[in-house]
Amino acid sequence: MAAGKEIRTQIASIKNTQKITSAMEMVAASKMKKAQDRMLASRPYSEKIARVIGHLAYAHSEFEHPYMKEVGELKRIGIIIISSDRGLCGGLNTNLFRSLLKQISEYQAKNIEIDICTIGKKSTAFFKNSGLNIRSVLTDLGDAPHFDDLLGTVKVMLDAYDEGEIQQLSVAYNRFENTMTQVPTVTQIVPMVASEVDGMDHHWDYIYEPDAEEALGALLVRYIEALVYQGLVENIACEQSSRMIAMKSATDNAGDMVKDLELVYNKARQAAITQEISEIVSGAAAV
Repeated sequence: MAAGKEIRTQIASIKNTQKITSAMEMVAASKMKKAQDRMLASRPYSEKIARVIGHLAYAHSEFEHPYMKEVGELKRIGIIIISSDRGLCGGLNTNLFRSLLKQISEYQAKNIEIDICTIGKKSTAFFKNSGLNIRSVLTDLGDAPHFDDLLGTVKVMLDAYDEGEIQQLSVAYNRFENTMTQVPTVTQIVPMVASEVDGMDHHWDYIYEPDAEEALGALLVRYIEALVYQGLVENIACEQSSRMIAMKSATDNAGDMVKDLELVYNKARQAAITQEISEIVSGAAAV
């Protein structure tokens, strides 16, 4: 019964894979809770500094920072792309890249060139041969990145903006909605777009010390760094949620395959036994 032996080997192989995916599901579930806690802990700071920037956008300061000025014709833009370092997380990275490629195609149709900064091995590998200019690469940040890990990468892109090499800078990441939903998001960070902050029904000016130029310079850079960091921790929470769901699906599918193969094996085994009995009966009748 050679076919039966092959089926048994296949069943054993699938069961081993099922054990691995089940373990990965449990690990991802544990990491997901920590990633969500880290993401939620960073949100109040991002929301508060966004509220301050919202007031600044409508303020009438004696100094207007370059990051808050409208630009003219776009010739080159920059995008910070945040992805995961590892795979096995469903279509998380693919959905983000597909959304990005659509926007990049629209920019290229207008003869606007693209400079990118990749955070994560998946985005680095995907865009390596895309023809886009990669200014900076950052990988291996782990599941608990520190704010300071991003400073050099963000500075590379801001320096390019300060020197006029790019006229716009955005950050692309997966925004965490809930465990089942991750939304590919592209947010423009400079020049800053004046928009109403929820719950802000009035605006005011600030008194700057020592002066508006120095205070705004430090605050706006910190705001941009906070936006990129928030995008990173949101993406990590999305990664762990997506990996947990993908591994659960793989575990369930492996179980279904084992059931189907066991049914096939039992039918083949029953057919072989029936054939052996028939041969014995036929042999006895012949004698």
